[in-house]
Amino acid sequence: MTTTKLTWLITGCSSGLGLSLARAAQAGGHRVIATSRDPSRSPDLVTEFESAGGKWVQLDVDSRNSGEIITELERHGDHIDVLVNNAGYCIYAPVETFAEEEVRAQMETMYFGPLRLIRAVLPHMRQRRSGVIVNMSSGASLDGTPTMGVYAGAKAALDALTKILAKEVAPFNIRTLTVVLGTFNTNMPNSVILGKFPLPGDYNGTVVEQVQRLLIDGKLKPNGDKDKAMQDLYEVVVGEGVGEGHQNEKLLPLGSDMTPRVTGVQDYLGHALEVFGSVNNSVGADGE
Repeated sequence: MTTTKLTWLITGCSSGLGLSLARAAQAGGHRVIATSRDPSRSPDLVTEFESAGGKWVQLDVDSRNSGEIITELERHGDHIDVLVNNAGYCIYAPVETFAEEEVRAQMETMYFGPLRLIRAVLPHMRQRRSGVIVNMSSGASLDGTPTMGVYAGAKAALDALTKILAKEVAPFNIRTLTVVLGTFNTNMPNSVILGKFPLPGDYNGTVVEQVQRLLIDGKLKPNGDKDKAMQDLYEVVVGEGVGEGHQNEKLLPLGSDMTPRVTGVQDYLGHALEVFGSVNNSVGADGE
């Protein structure tokens, strides 16, 4: 893929990781179709990308018609080689106090939105027998911080779906890549959204209250540099640099804080087998 110039569709490009990845892809000589909910709020970015041969389009991933943008692009000759589902946000609250509309809003953006775009792009990629679908996930899907339960659930749901999707589309030379992200220097810490309901008094002094206080005070500091991370992601997608020889990998952890989290998942699963392995193997049907 190193000599092939690809067309990338990246959601959530007005700031943060999406913007960094879009710039990395464009600097690599590829065509970038960047999206944001309201392009009029970032006219300089629109000019930057379109003057370099890219395109900036309005896209609300919450819209049930969001997949139509891919249909329209493909109809006009913009054949999407790489879809990157990046747009998202987090509402912070303990699972107990989430309003149902907040839960549904998180799932709409973090699960149904990417799913609609995946379903829209797959027929075209399948016809061309090529394509890459990149889903930006989070360490929260592996082992999340208290107050991030619904966000983590949405990310984990998409992760699980993507594992199955990878098996389904492998015969068509379509690759999936789940990027499990740690904390990075994006604008996320400055746009904290707390749940609409107040914290019950019983949570005073617990980790939940401490995390919310740190969020409000802006004292949770990120570990990673977004530009370095997105350059590495770009290279893994195209098979250059750190990605050379790794074009078939399906999972990319990014961030120094991801190392203990991945190790923690290994320990968690290994402990379950150690404790219940004999039980696990003793529940077969008669004769099995």
